[in-house]
Amino acid sequence: MKSIRLKHLALALSIFASGIAAAPAMAETTMRISITLPKNSHYGVAIDTFATEVEKRTNGRYKIQTFYSSALGAERESVESVQLGTQALTFTSTGPIPNFVPEVKILDVPFLFRDYAHARAVLDGPIGQEMLQKFEPKGFKALAWGENGFRHMTNSKRLVNAPEDLKGLKMRTMENPVHIQAYKTFGIIPTPMAFSEVFTALQQGTVDGQENPLSVISAAKLEQVQKYLSLTGHVYSPAVLLMNKADYDKLSDADKKVFLAAAKEAVKADRARIDQDEKTAVADLRAKGMQVVEKVDKAKFRAALTPAYADFEKQFGKANLEKIQNYK
Repeated sequence: MKSIRLKHLALALSIFASGIAAAPAMAETTMRISITLPKNSHYGVAIDTFATEVEKRTNGRYKIQTFYSSALGAERESVESVQLGTQALTFTSTGPIPNFVPEVKILDVPFLFRDYAHARAVLDGPIGQEMLQKFEPKGFKALAWGENGFRHMTNSKRLVNAPEDLKGLKMRTMENPVHIQAYKTFGIIPTPMAFSEVFTALQQGTVDGQENPLSVISAAKLEQVQKYLSLTGHVYSPAVLLMNKADYDKLSDADKKVFLAAAKEAVKADRARIDQDEKTAVADLRAKGMQVVEKVDKAKFRAALTPAYADFEKQFGKANLEKIQNYK
């Protein structure tokens, strides 16, 4: 009888031990994150860093699956999926964000930011951090501001030295109302389009040009379908690392800190890659055949937007625009 009890005890201990051994595997939670650009891009570096940091800091309890080149859909579709909870995370430009969080529109006003240091200070400071809170009632947890960069214009028709050179050009734009309004003021014919469709549209001549930061132009190999590049730097384009709010709320307090810390590391990697691309991209694109106008008269471009600025002041308030422009 004693022998039978000992056997039962040994069996119970064995089952318990195997349960403990299996626990980490059972506890692993897999989440998906997506970007529209290739793996070898500033976005790719960002989400790879985020995935590594989350997995490392949670001892493998959370695994982040990374998807590149619009594999899970264009930016707007990915943002919608995160809002609905069918996808946990995405790293996106602010292009489609005003459709979900209208307050973010102000960041897309042309010539709002002086340079990268100014833009990063605004986003990392009280203005940017307060704006991240605006995402929560819409079903998102905005983990951190990332970066897409200062946007420049490319086209297949002619060199652009001044605003009048833009008149009549069909340009792909992001699905962003502020951008569209500004570009119409330049005399551009704006054509809103998901980034996943841009290369083919340029190749087929559906549009004459597009505008994006140097990092995007390089990563997407747009020099293959665009001949002219002008360093207009007309808009600073932020990015944001978004998580489904319900998924975030399910995390323990300790794991919430992990996700936020991993997001900060992702942003560091993102910005470092952009800084690197800014130093090398122009020479690289020129070597690949693009004709580059490095110095445009930005004062002329700003002056051409005077009618749009009058409307932006009505929309956002002159004081709010100046608060960002004058931030130090």
